Amino acid sequence: MIARIKMMLMNNDLLIDYILHLADDALILGHRNSEWCGHGPVLEQDIAITNISLDLIGQARNLYQCASTLINESAVSPSLGWPRGEVTEDTLAYLRDVRQFKNCLLVEQPNSDWAKTILRQFLFSCYQFFLYDRLRNSKYSALAGIAEKSLKEVTYHLRWSSEWVIRLGDGTNESRQRVLNAIAELWVYTGELFLAASYEQQAASNGIGIEIAELKPSWEQKVKEVFDEATLAWPEEVFQQMGGKGGKHTEHLGYILAELQFMQRAYPGNEW
Repeated sequence: MIARIKMMLMNNDLLIDYILHLADDALILGHRNSEWCGHGPVLEQDIAITNISLDLIGQARNLYQCASTLINESAVSPSLGWPRGEVTEDTLAYLRDVRQFKNCLLVEQPNSDWAKTILRQFLFSCYQFFLYDRLRNSKYSALAGIAEKSLKEVTYHLRWSSEWVIRLGDGTNESRQRVLNAIAELWVYTGELFLAASYEQQAASNGIGIEIAELKPSWEQKVKEVFDEATLAWPEEVFQQMGGKGGKHTEHLGYILAELQFMQRAYPGNEW
């Protein structure tokens, strides 16, 4: 097993893709949440959503650093096409195009209003909580360490967003309608969370990742608990949108990257 993992670490682009997928999820959702900075409904919640953004971007940085190390030490030419030894966390965040990003479609959806932002955070934090909890046992120690640290942050994200879903669902007619609208818009993107891409399957088979479908029962149970307390009905079965993990995204990601990557593309090599 150790030899097989070592071979995967050194030669398999699928592991790099797996870590990039985790990083992209965190970066894109972190960027989306950062759009609320200075626009939150009250100061306390403005600070809360901004801090969650910083947590997610910090997770992305750790994962990009891990991926860049693997790319630079890889024994084969990385699928990204960059020379080994020249890849950093910044190149991975700022110099990849839309089709090279592997984030789930859920995290790139627009904020629209506070209810949609809250529900998106809740659905994804619930998924991240069970994901990182399992990844703490990864055979790849660097990934296990990132998961251990990130789980502490995600535990707060899940508690905070759960409380807001309950407040909105069991609140006024206006707040309830807004969260119902958010469910109608976002539920179609939840199925992708538990549909394994090839790199997730490979990582799971080597003990580095996990069988992602195994998280779904725990995720559904937690979501149902919160929805029940919020007096929200479980959504009906709907067609699920897929593709983000394979680089096929909604139009929204292009706009996110145009803003996120502008400075680095306009001034190549620029550093703080």
